[in-house]
Amino acid sequence: MKKIGIVICDRYHNCAGGKCLKSLRNREGAFELYKNEEIELVGYTTCGGCPGGNIEYAPAEMKKNGAEIIHLATGLVVGYPPCSRIKAFCEFIPEKYGIDVVVGTHPIPQNYFITHSELGTWDSDIWQERIKHVINDEKTRLAYD
Repeated sequence: MKKIGIVICDRYHNCAGGKCLKSLRNREGAFELYKNEEIELVGYTTCGGCPGGNIEYAPAEMKKNGAEIIHLATGLVVGYPPCSRIKAFCEFIPEKYGIDVVVGTHPIPQNYFITHSELGTWDSDIWQERIKHVINDEKTRLAYD
């Protein structure tokens, strides 16, 4: 069984996690990585707000609960502007805690896909790599609007 933690953007600190939990349950978006495995959510928290102070501490708690992988929630890439610290989070967590990081949770909702496509937000190779697990097809994106 894979044990995972989820870190959401603090600007969505009131989020109840519905889209992340739906995609976890349905193995959609980044959770499709575990389509043939059992998974258990062992932690869910915010980054703590810019510059991400909770990233320094939350992974330790998740690791105590058995976390092997931490997902940086889709909100970090679809909010505007997208999180400018994703790269640092992706480097720090594995280095400090030995926990793998995946960018994304639920599929990108279609309304965000349209906005960021029009703005050219994700046109670079770096952004294409970051969103590869959550870009999905239009039908799936619409189900997450």
